[in-house]
Amino acid sequence: MGLAKGDFTKEDPWRIFRIMSEFVDGFEELSNIKKAVTIFGSARFKPGNKYYKLATDTAYLMAKKGYSVITGAGPGIMEGANKGAKDAGGDSIGLNILIPTAQKPNKYVTRSVEFKYFFCRKVMFVKYAKAFIVFPGGFGTLDELFEGITLVQTQRVDPLPVILVGSEYWKDMLKWIKTTLLENDAIEEKDLSIFSVADTPKAILSRIEEFYKK
Repeated sequence: MGLAKGDFTKEDPWRIFRIMSEFVDGFEELSNIKKAVTIFGSARFKPGNKYYKLATDTAYLMAKKGYSVITGAGPGIMEGANKGAKDAGGDSIGLNILIPTAQKPNKYVTRSVEFKYFFCRKVMFVKYAKAFIVFPGGFGTLDELFEGITLVQTQRVDPLPVILVGSEYWKDMLKWIKTTLLENDAIEEKDLSIFSVADTPKAILSRIEEFYKK
């Protein structure tokens, strides 16, 4: 359906004001964060799923260590992480996205910021994070993972640990990266050091602490 003649309020230039407001709201709401971890992962995993529980336990440990926990506010891994952070008495942040499936912030979010534009939301995922913790997930998780790796690789953000959780889940993708991307010179050997793999909350925390000790 086309725009009504003279309906300039719906033209692209006016979207700039919505974009600006999303950045302003995000920066304003999150400006007091001292350190945070951003946790990514599938929205489809139910509370009985082993990765859901692992996300809960990981976020609980991170919150106890003084980290704010940032997620995409949805169900699945995001809900599990927000639950862990809230149970620990920590800062449980959800960056909700307005999409046709009408995602609502999960009940464990204690601070919520709402976005229409994915790219504005991604800036907030990155800006306050001291680490990316990437649990198993689908296309959305892969998008967030590879954008994070690319930002570090191209030095568009300060270096930070990118941790893949679940060696069994990620093993075939890691094999492909090494045997296809690396062997065809699509990446360099040093790029493999941008990310690491861990299977337990303690190992995840250890990766982060080791990174900043260096």
